[in-house]
Amino acid sequence: MDSDALNTFLVVHRRGGISNAAKALHRSQPAISRRIALLEQELGVPLFERIAGKTRLSDAGRVMVPYAERAVAAAQDAENAVRALLRDSAGPVSFAVVGTLAGGRLAEVLKRFAREHPDVALTLRTATSAEVSDLIRRGEATIGLRYDRDRSRDLDCEVLFAEPLQVVCAVDHPLAGGRVAKLADLRAERWIAFPEVPGRREITASHVFALFQTAGMGEIDWTPVDSLTAQKRLVEAGLGIALLSQSNAAEEMRASTIATIRVDNLTASHDVVAVTRRGGFLSAASRRLLEIIRADFTRRKPAQPRAGSRSGARRR
Repeated sequence: MDSDALNTFLVVHRRGGISNAAKALHRSQPAISRRIALLEQELGVPLFERIAGKTRLSDAGRVMVPYAERAVAAAQDAENAVRALLRDSAGPVSFAVVGTLAGGRLAEVLKRFAREHPDVALTLRTATSAEVSDLIRRGEATIGLRYDRDRSRDLDCEVLFAEPLQVVCAVDHPLAGGRVAKLADLRAERWIAFPEVPGRREITASHVFALFQTAGMGEIDWTPVDSLTAQKRLVEAGLGIALLSQSNAAEEMRASTIATIRVDNLTASHDVVAVTRRGGFLSAASRRLLEIIRADFTRRKPAQPRAGSRSGARRR
């Protein structure tokens, strides 16, 4: 059982069948089928079943997946470690980040890294928090940035800082720059929030709705919007209010296109967490990127909004 066989097994699983796996791996379908057949022969059990015309994991295949992922990731670590001996300042670095964290602060981090390591091939992928962890676990990304700690034993998580949440509204909203005693006082407002998609859990969506439930706001009037930028544009247009982390609305606050509503009993925050694979190999370039992220994100704490402050008129 070698890493190529295990990787072929994983690609067939992720791509949903032999044909799609053959395209992804640039091999023929018979070659992929033969590779899986040899692996099943070695193990003595079938790894896939055909159900309703679709390729599905067998019970043995489901047991196999996490072990195969770790083995393939370890093989990639070994290759990266050897290549790093030849040229430690170059090579690929794969970075996965939650889309709502890919803002101005991250752009400055990446600019600094690119200046220091011009020969490094840096790739950036955006995903949900759960998907960031999966990419790190499978070895498809080296460093991840997500919300809240992942309790998996396969991952190392470092909390960089806790980013407070705030209620944002249009600058001409009656409560813009004002304050209310509790979140439930805003129950009658129309809210704009990330949708909760079955099978694709996102920390930010779950957290916001948990806050609503805790505040006794289960039956609110809300618009699901899966884009942070679109949410902010709707808020600016006065089509609803939203609960966002401070960095998510920092640019609009500076431009005075969005205002805040101070909520006295709102103390919620998101932990921003750096994720790496436990025991995984980090090249010198990867370690440097992690150092820059750690230094920048822990040094530049989000600014606290002034009580009673109100954003000015929209700039032309």
